Amino acid sequence: MAAAGAETPARKGSNVTVVAGASVGTVFEWYDFYLYGSLAGFITQHFFSGVNETTGYIFALLAFAAGFAVRPFGAIVFGRLGDLWGRKNTFLVTMLLMGLSTFVVGLLPSYDSIGVLAPILLIVMRLIQGLALGGEYGGAATYVAEHAPEGKRGLYTSWIQTTATFGLFLSLIVILVVRTNIGEEAFKAWGWRIPFLVSILLLGVSLWIRLRLNESPVFQKMVDEGKTSKKPLADSFGNWTNLKLVVLALAGLTAGQAVVWYTGQFYALFFLEKILKVDGALTNTLVAIALVLGTPFFVVFGWLSDKVGRKPIILAGCVLAALTYFPVFKALTTAANPQLAHATAAAPVLVIADPATCHFQFDPVGTQAFTTACDVAKGALASAGVSYENRAAPAGLVAVVQVGTVQLASFEGAALPKAEFTARKAAWTKDLGAVLKTAGYPAKADAALMNKPMVVFLLWLLVIYVTMVYGPIAAALVEMFPARIRYTSMSLPYHLGNGWLGGFLPTTAFAMVAATGNIYYGLWYPIVVAAFTAVVGFFFVKEMKGNRIED
Repeated sequence: MAAAGAETPARKGSNVTVVAGASVGTVFEWYDFYLYGSLAGFITQHFFSGVNETTGYIFALLAFAAGFAVRPFGAIVFGRLGDLWGRKNTFLVTMLLMGLSTFVVGLLPSYDSIGVLAPILLIVMRLIQGLALGGEYGGAATYVAEHAPEGKRGLYTSWIQTTATFGLFLSLIVILVVRTNIGEEAFKAWGWRIPFLVSILLLGVSLWIRLRLNESPVFQKMVDEGKTSKKPLADSFGNWTNLKLVVLALAGLTAGQAVVWYTGQFYALFFLEKILKVDGALTNTLVAIALVLGTPFFVVFGWLSDKVGRKPIILAGCVLAALTYFPVFKALTTAANPQLAHATAAAPVLVIADPATCHFQFDPVGTQAFTTACDVAKGALASAGVSYENRAAPAGLVAVVQVGTVQLASFEGAALPKAEFTARKAAWTKDLGAVLKTAGYPAKADAALMNKPMVVFLLWLLVIYVTMVYGPIAAALVEMFPARIRYTSMSLPYHLGNGWLGGFLPTTAFAMVAATGNIYYGLWYPIVVAAFTAVVGFFFVKEMKGNRIED
């Protein structure tokens, strides 16, 4: 009788309140994620100005990725608390930590004010966010699934997945509103902080909603019957039967889901603005439109997974992504920057140099000058966003950039005084710009020539892949693990996939592009991971739809 009596108040309130209350904290996760990703260029200028531009941008992405690196540890810490202490109490704590650390990023002094302490403090905030995020998703997914009626878990938990897009959409809207009202110069100087500071309002609303919730009925029943786990970490990872499920959840579900999600909703944004040189405000607008059109499909595929199963939809999304990413992104180039696409085809760029003189241009301590002729050439091309191919030259020959049939010799700067090298490099870069311009390479995308409907369609298609892999994933993970260790068990594979494989995607893909000169080369990262997940999932992951989750 005690268990039955406890279940009634736990279900008090509408299903809308349950879903909204559990989901609202995940808005923080994605709001912060896209704020940082969208504003990475500004963060580079304010926190990593002590190193060269390419290194600074990679550092900014690494600081972004640092929050994701610690997410699996947050999953272990807060997952354990969730199985010991309860779903509701745990995700109240995680949401408070996320909200405050996001807010503090907007207050941090810049590198010019406090030197190296600025990026250190930024990374500390990212680490706090990452730890908190590690406990957020598992709690929200478990809480909603344990409230959902039988046969509707996919539908109910899919609403959690839409909040990821809501967080992105909200971040884009806030950035657009601030940029429009204060102007680009003010936004560059100090206005970029405002979107971070606005997060305190979202925190207040979220806490108010969540404080009104009751504990999950499944967890409350376990408490009343004395069936909760006393050692959830050992029960989750010290037992091979359950550990095998954790490994399969990662390799056969969340790894592919993560890279498809991050490619479709973040890398596409980065590709448009950083590589195709589309205006930042226009990029945000186009992505926002695609998200509005695509977001309902999270619920559609969540609902469909209640009918046909979770596994077929998730794996189909991985396969479609792996097969079509190259043609989709090439079509995106043609639609968004047709001048660049035409110039690349009509006047391809080659860097002809001795490979021994070409270095990977990432300088963690800011001391390497990259003065070889090859480094000068590749650095200028990377800054211009121009794709190029490499061709080996005999040792001792000065590197040459060939644009179509026109060749421009670079120069060796190692023996030059710093001031003279800087002046010579600036003059050479100007000459290269003139050659590129003559060949038809644009300095930035021309909005008047852009096929905006096609860009929106292609972005929408990428979002559809995201909804396929992400809509059913919460229900799939909840159904894989027993109730007493569910929070701990499902959180780790989710955050290993999304925190490590997904969170490091922007940094890794950008580094792959910078190293090879091929603007599409970074796509190999999500393609390989998605294909691997499709194979593992097809052969080794069992369909869990309809499993009892009370046990």
